[in-house]
Amino acid sequence: MEPNEQYEPNERNQHKKRQPQSYVAIITIIALVAGFIGGQLWTKRNYSIMNADGFKLLQATYDRINDKFLYTAEQDKMLDGAIVGMVASLGDQYSQFLPDEQGEQYVDSYKSNFYGIGAEIMVVNDRYYISSLVKDMPAEKSGLKPDDEIVTVDQQSTSGISMNELLGMVRGEKGTSVVIGVKRQGVEQVLEFEIERAEIPVYTVHSESLEGDIGKITISRFGEATGKEFTEALQGLQQEGELKGLVLDLRSNPGGRLDATIDIAQQFIPDGGKILDVVFKNESHTNSYISKQKDPLQLPVALLINEYSASASEVLAAALKESADAYVVGVTSYGKGIVQTYESFREGSVLVLTEAEWKTPSGNGIHEVGVEPTHVVELPEYSKLGMISAGVELKRGSYGDDVKLLEQYLQVLGYSPSMEGLFDERTEQALKAYEKDKGFAEDGVYSSEVGAAIVEDIRELLQQNDTQLQEAIELLSNT
Repeated sequence: MEPNEQYEPNERNQHKKRQPQSYVAIITIIALVAGFIGGQLWTKRNYSIMNADGFKLLQATYDRINDKFLYTAEQDKMLDGAIVGMVASLGDQYSQFLPDEQGEQYVDSYKSNFYGIGAEIMVVNDRYYISSLVKDMPAEKSGLKPDDEIVTVDQQSTSGISMNELLGMVRGEKGTSVVIGVKRQGVEQVLEFEIERAEIPVYTVHSESLEGDIGKITISRFGEATGKEFTEALQGLQQEGELKGLVLDLRSNPGGRLDATIDIAQQFIPDGGKILDVVFKNESHTNSYISKQKDPLQLPVALLINEYSASASEVLAAALKESADAYVVGVTSYGKGIVQTYESFREGSVLVLTEAEWKTPSGNGIHEVGVEPTHVVELPEYSKLGMISAGVELKRGSYGDDVKLLEQYLQVLGYSPSMEGLFDERTEQALKAYEKDKGFAEDGVYSSEVGAAIVEDIRELLQQNDTQLQEAIELLSNT
């Protein structure tokens, strides 16, 4: 061919040249379709929510809000709200989603320290009170006192908020400050205390020696360091002298970490004895916890439980009752026989989810049933009395629940009110008699200051007449 000659293939050659290109195109299309279908299947397999009937509605709602909502929509808050609602729909009071700071607070509650003010808080009739103060910590130094009712935190009302929300408001970063507003018996106006947060050690174990060479260890909850604290407390009691018995007070203990419970249980249960079984969904698998006791503890034990002893405290009570022949004194426990685990997510959010049920060494479930004591002993009825509203003034002519409580208090303390819920002359005379005995002005008017004295007297009376503790001591003394 001449250099400038054009070569044009014939039709047959042209067909042969184009055929491989067609195959490549078809194969590419097939690969793309297969990849798309495979991706869809993989996505639906790994993101099962996409298979749910309502997922399209969820997506449509999310898109609609983002596109049309008049005000700014914060996507993180929308997603957190959706998760909170999803977990709430389970109808399980123990499963919950705690976003951001609430989740961090939940995790911190099991640690051996945190940054806060150093005050134990209890809830009574949906109101929050300081139950005790950690010695030499900011709350005590600032002037807060036990029985102060917390009504505001940083000028925000505590009415209607949960305990987790309250703790999240009170705790924070080291060195930052929080303003706590309280109502105090004897003071009419709300008192405000600006308190700088500090590192607060968490002590969950308290020990004391009782008469008759009996030791008593109270466990308020099971936290990260409870096992270690318990061992140290027991060793301390043993160093004071020979122990003839030990009382473990688990009354109103709400539970906590299972590992701390196991640590304590195997100090009493002989090596090889069962502590508990944890049974997972559909009995897919069971975790059995067996004692690995190293040094046998030859010491009779009595546990105290009440209707507020729950979860891990019930594990310990049932384990020692069935595997260590321990006495269990009090009333049937709360009955929380299910196990929650928690998982932390972005920015501290936590999912707490019920995932298993635990059973006693003999194979009994206790959920919504409780642990039955070996010796049923009730506390005096006045131990169940509520608290009179903070800041209220009661005098002749007053009536209602607060007056009923005042009359019950006075009767328990040996005075003779009318007991009709109406502050009449008889109730006035009973209150005057109490005021005279305590050194108050005898005006027959109930004030916060008088109320504080009454509550303290009732508390001391209950300590003197702790029938459950008395029964435990008697059992151990006769063993």
